[in-house]
Amino acid sequence: MSLSAPTLDEGGIAAGAVDEVDALRAATYRLLARFLAAPPDTAALEVARGLGDDASEFGRALAVFARVARATTPEQAALEYHDLFIGVGRGELVPYASFYRTGFLNEKPLAELRDDLAELGIARAPGNPEPEDHIAALCEVMAGLAEGRFGEGDLALQQRFFHRHLAPWAARFFGDLEAARAARLYQPLGTVGRLFVEIEEAGFALLR
Repeated sequence: MSLSAPTLDEGGIAAGAVDEVDALRAATYRLLARFLAAPPDTAALEVARGLGDDASEFGRALAVFARVARATTPEQAALEYHDLFIGVGRGELVPYASFYRTGFLNEKPLAELRDDLAELGIARAPGNPEPEDHIAALCEVMAGLAEGRFGEGDLALQQRFFHRHLAPWAARFFGDLEAARAARLYQPLGTVGRLFVEIEEAGFALLR
């Protein structure tokens, strides 16, 4: 499973070998990034429709997301995305770290993020108007870190980035997505995101 949401330019650090667990982590982050960066096209929905499942809570959440994706057209997904994240003036949800952490856009969390991205050699893609603290962009960065495309797969670096920029708000955002009035396709995606953040938190806790 590999989906790309072209919101950031990455530094030129070569990718090393990625083990199976990190590859799956990166794929999950990319899935979230693709559906949160823009409305999914047919190819993205096809990937979602083919997701497998297992007996775990996370696996069951993926299975529900796959089932809803199979019943969703790109046109329906685009309307839902608009209502959730764009709206008339503003969507139902505001998917930025600064907003969730301070109540306002373009605040201190964004400035701190930009400093950390600069250290990693990452810059906003040309022509992309979105602030870097959009949830999709943060998921992209975590995917790149997990793959070793920057930071050489350093788990301590992943932990630091996650705790500084995702842990303070991402689970709350995904919980809000689960409960959003306009969410149909995105309701189970919210569940997937919330559970995945919990899994990441538990995994990083073992490094302490």
